[in-house]
Amino acid sequence: MSKNKSIVVSSFISQEVVERKIYIIRHKKVMLDHELANLYDVPTKALNQAVKRNIRRFPCDFMFPLTKHEKKEVVTNCDHLSHLKFSPTLPYAFTELGVAMLSSVLNSERAIQVNMQIMRTFVRLKEALMSHKNIEKKIHALEKQYDKKFIVVFQAIKLLLEKAKKDTDHRRFNL
Repeated sequence: MSKNKSIVVSSFISQEVVERKIYIIRHKKVMLDHELANLYDVPTKALNQAVKRNIRRFPCDFMFPLTKHEKKEVVTNCDHLSHLKFSPTLPYAFTELGVAMLSSVLNSERAIQVNMQIMRTFVRLKEALMSHKNIEKKIHALEKQYDKKFIVVFQAIKLLLEKAKKDTDHRRFNL
């Protein structure tokens, strides 16, 4: 039976859906409490209560409350989070480590399955970032290589121009 549940959760929560719920805040990839609660199919209040009951498991590098400015920024940039605009509480942001720790405080089959999908997505994002960095390094190396060659070409052009200028200077007639 759990295999069927696993298949069901994985099939309706795609990595792309999870990916759209990951934000960069304070230079960290995070997910907001409200969006995690929706994925886990629990009220946000219940998720936050479970976290508060186990607060020692969530140091500041696992979870942090957004500042008023960060909340305003998120609401401004993400139309689907407009409901947060009028919420009196500041949302919590969970880093990858915090999301992993959530599986230890939420004891439902769905939470386990959703967490696995979220972890797969974080891994996929890291792999994409590493691939991007490798491509960036290769491009930079090529630029250096071609920069050196272009310097030689530009020096040759400069010499040719100087020679051409000398040649034209000698051809001038003084009247």
